[in-house]
Amino acid sequence: MSKDYYQLLGVDKKASKEDIKKAFRKLAHQHHPDKKGGDEAKFKEVSEAYSILSDDKKRAEYDSYGRVFSGGGGPQGGQGGAGFEGFDFSQFQGGADFDVDLNDIFGGFSDIFGGRGRQARGRDISVDLELSFKESIFGLTRRMLITKDSTCSKCAGSGAEPETKTKTCPTCNGKGQVVESRRSPFGTFSVSTACTTCSGRRVVPEKPCTTCKGSGVHRRQEEITVVIPAGIDNGQVIRMASLGEAISGGATGDLYVKVHVRADAKFRKEGFNLITDLPVKVSDALIGAEYQLDTLDGTVTVTVPPLQSTDEILRMKGKGVPTERGKRGDLLIRVRVEFPQKISKEAKELLQKLKKEGI
Repeated sequence: MSKDYYQLLGVDKKASKEDIKKAFRKLAHQHHPDKKGGDEAKFKEVSEAYSILSDDKKRAEYDSYGRVFSGGGGPQGGQGGAGFEGFDFSQFQGGADFDVDLNDIFGGFSDIFGGRGRQARGRDISVDLELSFKESIFGLTRRMLITKDSTCSKCAGSGAEPETKTKTCPTCNGKGQVVESRRSPFGTFSVSTACTTCSGRRVVPEKPCTTCKGSGVHRRQEEITVVIPAGIDNGQVIRMASLGEAISGGATGDLYVKVHVRADAKFRKEGFNLITDLPVKVSDALIGAEYQLDTLDGTVTVTVPPLQSTDEILRMKGKGVPTERGKRGDLLIRVRVEFPQKISKEAKELLQKLKKEGI
């Protein structure tokens, strides 16, 4: 019985090449025999399916006849076919659509087929920072104490006790890497990995640092200075490169500061402008008045012109959010005409007169 390659990869017959590639990469990770719980037979099956469905000509033959007649090793996918033995290994030389990330498929090997792998990197860490609304508008510098794996302050990451010497690593002979042979369905590959003795540093201390025990890294509390830019929004994240956790023989990770801005009872931000409400009496809305208003810059005098209605906007220039060019947005003051809950007899008589005058 012919194999259903689409079913093996878990994709529809109308799946795009990208969908097929994604499905194969996921299954290759899952079933690779070098991984714990891997399944070599299943890995061979999904690899065979990908070799067919990733090639336009072979896929067309398979869709038409249920088997593939092109390529070495005889027919594939049908009764008596060559099965995985018909897999086109030449695609591993960088051709066709099999140009996937082999470092990913083979479990993140640091060096495969002689290529240089990724440098080891410390863990990224994140912290939360709460700000008042005013702090978020004007920005500030905040110091924080965080506990993390940091470069050893005593040996500066060398792993050696100060004023002592280092020697060539006996495990890797000063190469920083060791070569291992790894088995796979495609044969045995020589894989270079970072030396675990020297962590890729090529040398080891004659006398290990007493603080970090020779690792060059130890866990400690460290003060971090965070510069908060003016106008930052709630939920924004500040990335601080190389301030995450350190790792022996590798690069330091990054620190991510997530900002939480407390809401303000009076003000809200809209772009570079600030908006607030100003309660105004009916009489003041009609004939005009001056009001004292507390702002983020202190108390200011607001002149309410005559004949103002609810939702009218009064603008105070340069009292809003600072911009990158050193200027500031505006403060928008929304007039809120407040009607009294009850009026006196005298006031009612005055209103009757105004009514007669058409006001």
